[in-house]
Amino acid sequence: MHNFTQEDLLLYLYNETSQKQTVEIKAALETDWSLREKFEELTLAQKNLETLQMSPSQQTIDNILNYAEKAVSELSASV
Repeated sequence: MHNFTQEDLLLYLYNETSQKQTVEIKAALETDWSLREKFEELTLAQKNLETLQMSPSQQTIDNILNYAEKAVSELSASV
C-alpha cells in the first residue's frame, strides 16, 4: 500500500524523485486510478502554466526599483 502526497507527485512530475521513489510512484500510477487522476490534474496544470505569458507591469518594476533605491539610500546614510 502506498500513500503518496501531492508533493510526491509534483516531485515525480518534475523528475526530482529518487530512483526508488520513481519506480514506486510509476507502479502506483499504473494500478491506482485515484492517484493517476490526481497526477493527470497536476500534469494539466503544469501544461497550462507553461502556456501563460506573464511579465510584471512597468509600475511593479518601478515600485521595486524605487524600494531598492530607498533601501540603499537609508543604508548609505546610516554608515
